[in-house]
Amino acid sequence: MESVEFHTARALLEWQIELGADECISDMPVDRYALPDKLAKPKQANPKPHLTRGPVKMESRDAVAEAEAAANGADSLEALRAAMEAFELCDLKRGARNMVFSDGIAGAPVMIIGEAPGRDEDRIGKPFVGASGVLLDKMFAAIGMGRTNADAPIYITNTLPWRPPHNRDPKPEEIAMMKPFLLRHIALADPKVLVIMGNWACQALLAKRGITRLRGHWTQAVDKPALPMCHPAYLLRNTDAKRDAWADLLSLKAAVDK
Repeated sequence: MESVEFHTARALLEWQIELGADECISDMPVDRYALPDKLAKPKQANPKPHLTRGPVKMESRDAVAEAEAAANGADSLEALRAAMEAFELCDLKRGARNMVFSDGIAGAPVMIIGEAPGRDEDRIGKPFVGASGVLLDKMFAAIGMGRTNADAPIYITNTLPWRPPHNRDPKPEEIAMMKPFLLRHIALADPKVLVIMGNWACQALLAKRGITRLRGHWTQAVDKPALPMCHPAYLLRNTDAKRDAWADLLSLKAAVDK
């Protein structure tokens, strides 16, 4: 390669810096016009060996298949809870304080499926607490139901048992991984009807989103009558939607009373 006069070289360097080339990636020049078989490979100083850190990566294991095996092996709600607590392939578990399994009375005719735990649920270890939980309890008390009402009980769980960091949306792979546990949970609780609250619960059980369009329309999920409803957190932000939620509650009560 021909030598370049100092001022020319400096002008070329300043021009490259203006274009954004502000870092050298090799300690020797490379002629990019040279043929590939004649191109000299820059020498690397003290190359670092590749290190594998931590346990085996999740990608090397079929997390969904392992979840199905663990879930199907549970013959009771207590065994299912133990299987979920022992499941180590979901990264959400590493950042959560507590696993959120359920609340209410198992065997209730109405089973509510929420989305994912929030800060309060993660702290306490129960679904639907805090402001959303207060509103949920008021909603169902208005139709004579409640999580501690022995005469007209409800049973509550979530699509995901662990809180996503910073309350971010669940990832599709997280929903797919934990869905076998949710399906087994529904089978063991064996409710008369399902209430599917929020977009992510609808995504998991109906493969659909758009809760404002889906709400109020009875459908089927895992061979059970299912009613999509807006999540209480949504109702707290959109108070006009409470009128529709009341209509959904009356529809639910009519179905349970049949």
